[in-house]
Amino acid sequence: MTLLPAPSQKKLGLVIDLDICVGCHACAVNCKEWNTGGYGAPLGDVDAYGVSPEGAWLNRIHTFEVLPKNAQAGNPAQIVHFPKSCLHCQDAPCVTVCPTGASYKRADDGIVLVDEEKCIGCGLCAWACPYGAREMDPVENVMKKCTLCIDRIYNDNLPEVDRVPACVRTCPAHARHFGDLGDPESEVSLMVAERGGFELMPEAGTRPVNKYLPPRPKTAPKAKQVARPENNETEALDATGFLGWLDRALEKLG
Repeated sequence: MTLLPAPSQKKLGLVIDLDICVGCHACAVNCKEWNTGGYGAPLGDVDAYGVSPEGAWLNRIHTFEVLPKNAQAGNPAQIVHFPKSCLHCQDAPCVTVCPTGASYKRADDGIVLVDEEKCIGCGLCAWACPYGAREMDPVENVMKKCTLCIDRIYNDNLPEVDRVPACVRTCPAHARHFGDLGDPESEVSLMVAERGGFELMPEAGTRPVNKYLPPRPKTAPKAKQVARPENNETEALDATGFLGWLDRALEKLG
């Protein structure tokens, strides 16, 4: 069993804005590309173009249709794209369950990593993770996970603008943000405070560093009242515009 270090003042992590994530998967693809040629062994794939593809992805995007509680009051259902990767928990169960010390948490910045030389592929960390954020590499048979692109963020050979995780650098909607969530005055901490950012599954007691910004409520545009001079009537024109009017007109014709 591996012990966790004393809590670090610096807590590097991600803030993901669910309001503007468009589910394009650019973060997942660039994550795969960077980590295949970066830190640790390449991310393996088996039968990638066959009928039963299998591979290790450190970042995955799930898509849900969410129906608000007050949907009948005019708030429509909305699509929410939910990116998920390792959350670099402060009380990381994947670390404490590891029998070889392969899974560990850095004391200076809180990043959770895997020493692939020590990993025996037992999968205990994957069972312990309540978020399903661990990936067994089908080729190397070692556990893989998000590293926050540690080989980028501390790389002085890269331009400063590139010293962020690959997923953050590539996001076209700027839905992903990186910084020190242990500093209450950092940009990411202020963003969380302003938008009511939340942690995933707080009931698990893992205290994840990564936070999510909630999607803003979506409301259906109100119908417009359009006067019809020819018959002195007022007709409601709904949010579908001309096509909505055409549909109603055809209904009147029978």
